[in-house]
Amino acid sequence: MPTVAIVSTEFAVMAGMIADALGVADIPVAVYPGVMLTDSAETFESKVDEHVVPALFDGLVVPRQTQQADDEEREPARDEIVLTGTYDEILDGFTERHWTDGLPIVPPTPERVAAFLRHTPRDPDQVLGLLLPASREATVHSVAVNGVMAGCRPEYMPLLVAAVEAIADPVFRLEDAGSTPGWEPMVVVSGPLARELDFNSGVGALRVGPRANTSVGRFLRLYMRNVAGLRSVPDETDKGAIGSTFNVALAEHEDTITDLGWDPYRVDRGFTDEDTVVTVRSVYASSAPIYSGGARATDHLATIARLLTDTIGPWCYHNFIYEKQFSLIVLGPAIARIIAREGLTKDDVRRYLYDNVWLDGTWVARYGRGVSGKKFEWPDLIARGKAPAEYADAEETGRPVRGLMRPEWVDVVVAGNPGRNQSRAYIGNHGQGVPVSRRAEPVSDREVP
Repeated sequence: MPTVAIVSTEFAVMAGMIADALGVADIPVAVYPGVMLTDSAETFESKVDEHVVPALFDGLVVPRQTQQADDEEREPARDEIVLTGTYDEILDGFTERHWTDGLPIVPPTPERVAAFLRHTPRDPDQVLGLLLPASREATVHSVAVNGVMAGCRPEYMPLLVAAVEAIADPVFRLEDAGSTPGWEPMVVVSGPLARELDFNSGVGALRVGPRANTSVGRFLRLYMRNVAGLRSVPDETDKGAIGSTFNVALAEHEDTITDLGWDPYRVDRGFTDEDTVVTVRSVYASSAPIYSGGARATDHLATIARLLTDTIGPWCYHNFIYEKQFSLIVLGPAIARIIAREGLTKDDVRRYLYDNVWLDGTWVARYGRGVSGKKFEWPDLIARGKAPAEYADAEETGRPVRGLMRPEWVDVVVAGNPGRNQSRAYIGNHGQGVPVSRRAEPVSDREVP
C-alpha cells in the first residue's frame, strides 16, 4: 500500500535515517515547515495546503526509485582492528566516527575485551536483541567493547549484559528514548554483587565518582549511542528537546533493608533474595530533595506525596492517554526506619502515595493539548473508558484527578545518606522505558582463567 510519512522540519533528517535503518529508505516524506504547536489555526491550514498536501500527492502518485545502501557504512567485523596509533590518535578517531559520548574512552583493545568476556558464561556472538532505531544486533561482544570504553571493570560484565537484555526487551520501547522529553535510563542494582563490586548506596548514592555506579551508568548511555544508534548530534536520531545527562547506577542500601525486615527490591521485582538483579527504567524528571521531619510515618509520607505531586505535575495527562505511569521513590534510610517502626511496609508506602497524589484537572487537560496537540477532553476520555465518570467537569472546575494509576507501579528503593532525612522521587515517561529487570549471570571465581 502506498505510504507517505508526515513530519515537521526538525524531524526530517531523523525520519530519513530511521527509514534507512528499517530498510524502507525510499519511503516518501511530507514535511510541515516549522513548529505545528506554535502556529495559529490559519497558519497551520496554509502550510498544510502549500507544503504538506502537494508532498502527499507526489509521494502517493510519483514512482520512487529504490535507494541502494551506502557501501561506506559497512559494519566492522567482530575482531577487526579499526584503528591503530597513539592514545590521542585513537581518541580522535573514535570521536570523528561518533563512537564516544564526548568524554575520553578507554580503547577497547582485544586484550581488554577478552578480559570482559571471561566474566560472563555467554558466547561472545550471542545476540541479546535487535536494537532500534539502528536495527542493529546487540551482542555479548559489543557489550564487552562498550564496557571497556565506558571505564568499567571486567567484573561488571554480568551487570552490563543484564542491562542490555533489559533495554532489548520490546516492552522497554528503546526506540522511543529519542523522543522529545529527553528521558534517560536509570539502572538499579539489587543483590549480592552490588556489595562485592563496591557499588555506593549511601551518601551521594547518585553522584558521579564511585567507579561502579558511574561507569555502569555511563556504559548504558554509550551503548544506546553506539549500538542502538541514539545520537542527538550530528545524527539526529535522538530528538530530546533539551535532554539531560546519563544517570549513574543506583544501588540498594542492603544494611537498612536487612535491619527493617523489608523485602529487597529484587524480590519486589519477582526474583529471589540470592539473585543480583539489574532493573532499567526511564527517568524524565526528578523531584527536589525531599526533606521530611517528624516522628510519625505520616509526617514523612505526606511530604513525599506533596513533592511527588509537584514533580509529576500536569505531565500526568499521559496517564489517561497511554494508561501507564511508573514512579520510583528513593527512600532515605532514616525515613525508611521511621516508616517501618510503625509496622508499615513498602506496600503501605505505595498505597499512601496512590491515595494522596492529586493534580488540578484544568491544568492536566490544557497541558496535555499543549504537549501533543491531540484532543484532550475529559468527556471523551470517559467515553473511551480511560477516565472515571466523575472527571467530566474536571477542566471547568479544576477538580483533582489522580496523579498515579496503580499503587503497584510505584517502586520503592532504600538508598542515600543514613544520617539525613532526605528522599527523592523519579518519574518515568509513561509507556516508554517501563521498568524491565534481568538477573545478572556471573561466572564463579574458579571458572575465570
